[in-house]
Amino acid sequence: MKVILQENVEGVGHLGDVLDVKDGFARNYLLPRRKALQASPRNVKAFEHTKRVMGERAKKEKLEIEGLAKRLSAVSLTITAQVGKDDKLFGSVTVKDIAEGLAAQGFEVDRRKIQLAQPIKELGTFTVPVKLHRDVTASVAVLVGRREASERGKQQQMSLAVGSLKALKAADPAVYEAIRAEEKRQRDKLLLIASENFASPAVLAAQGCLMTNKYAEGYPARRYYGGCQNVDTVEELAIQRAKQIFGAEHVNVQPHSGSQANMAAYLSVLKTGDVILGMDLSQGGHLTHGSRVNFSGTLFRSYFYGVDRTTEVIDYDAVQRIAEECRPRMIVVGASAYSRILDFPRFRTIAQSVGAYLLVDMAHIAGLIAAGLHPSPVPYADFVTTTTHKTLRGPRGGIIMCKAEHAKAVDKTIFPGTQGGPLMHVIAAKAVALNEALSPAFKLYQQQVVANARTLASGLAQRGYRVVSGGTDTHLFLVNLSGNGVTGKEAETALDAAGITVNKNAVPYDEKPPAVASGIRLGTPIVSTRGMREQEMNEIVSLIHRVLERPQDARVQREVRKQAKALCGRFPIFYAYDAALV
Repeated sequence: MKVILQENVEGVGHLGDVLDVKDGFARNYLLPRRKALQASPRNVKAFEHTKRVMGERAKKEKLEIEGLAKRLSAVSLTITAQVGKDDKLFGSVTVKDIAEGLAAQGFEVDRRKIQLAQPIKELGTFTVPVKLHRDVTASVAVLVGRREASERGKQQQMSLAVGSLKALKAADPAVYEAIRAEEKRQRDKLLLIASENFASPAVLAAQGCLMTNKYAEGYPARRYYGGCQNVDTVEELAIQRAKQIFGAEHVNVQPHSGSQANMAAYLSVLKTGDVILGMDLSQGGHLTHGSRVNFSGTLFRSYFYGVDRTTEVIDYDAVQRIAEECRPRMIVVGASAYSRILDFPRFRTIAQSVGAYLLVDMAHIAGLIAAGLHPSPVPYADFVTTTTHKTLRGPRGGIIMCKAEHAKAVDKTIFPGTQGGPLMHVIAAKAVALNEALSPAFKLYQQQVVANARTLASGLAQRGYRVVSGGTDTHLFLVNLSGNGVTGKEAETALDAAGITVNKNAVPYDEKPPAVASGIRLGTPIVSTRGMREQEMNEIVSLIHRVLERPQDARVQREVRKQAKALCGRFPIFYAYDAALV
């Protein structure tokens, strides 16, 4: 008799096999025990259909499992634990802890699939296999870090910023309490200010070091004070690292801020009353690019370009026309609220066509440029300035870079022209931050910054909010709230009460005054520094939407504030992105 096996039968065959067997064996064993069906044409056809459907289903399930494995392998799970003096854990990290950590990130994984050979009993990064299928295994990076279990633990973390908290508390309790309150704010709130970031413990340690005690007017090997051997070392390190990252011919790391770097760029080649052309502050520019209330708008005659009213991106043909009309001595490129890639070659062509210098202020996008995620202005600009505390994730300060032909003028304008002694503790911290920017982990971080910004922008757009220019290529974007019944000021206030910090911001062609504004600006540097990823951005979208739907509802604000704090609690203030390299 010809039969179709419905299961694997030892010594006979496998599921789906069509076999000729003895009639007695079929009738007395296989058929009554439902191990086989008689292979009639109808049964064969039905079984082939079932087999095909099951095969397709199995293939689909395996693809889904492979997709889950890929997402799990991209996870860097941080689990904090209390430790003793020798950095050994009190207790251990178990399969249960890992499963709960994955669940908190949206991955429900059967504990039996987590193949942890033995509990983890020390700090460090560990690769834990998760067997999802007989042929599919994911590898999850588990970072076991130190838990802040007490006030003492919090003070130890804060001591990175201020040196000795005991001394500070004893000498000035009021300042101590303000710093402690600020540490709590940064730890417990979702901070989406595009121009802020969390400096690493190493940067904080350098900035709080005793180099603050040293006077060092002048430049390395050319100081007006003795005893500068060590500060010369850190300044040279900062200069060489900036050159290595950006490929600049000349670097000056002494500007106290981005504004002072811009002032030096102007004064090194311009005279009072010269014409400059920069991006309109109301359409995404910066105060120091010619605003009437700033030195750049009082020392120089300033003209402005902006964005197209429809596309909300820079109209380069319009920039060309304006440049031909006003004939600037310098064109300024850069923005504080513009989310699209800047076309530096086109700006260079425009500047050359009118005989203007080209200054690029890359303060907001310096970290993206360092990581190769945004084109560099250095080959095209006469001067490039930046801050070091935004996407570059360093201390608050500035840097100016230029072509070799302008080096002497720039250095002279910084010192003795506009500054006295440099802040050597800050320059030491700049050197540390630039060294961090040279690491592979820094590129991973910047990639996550951009991915998070795009996810956040897309999620808000799907909830009915109008994202200016339709999206973002960088770390930030603007949301125009004109159609949502709330002003930028109201949104900023409501969100802050709910544990989410943003800033109100004018949108292109805004009809409201800047103090009220029609929009908000959001950025992802800080949440990315904490290790948050796309899934957390979707959570943040939901929280923002809940608040902005009912901006006056105190109950909603309390509930969202609790959720925001819980989300922050799942992530450390500074996440070690190198764990993702394991």
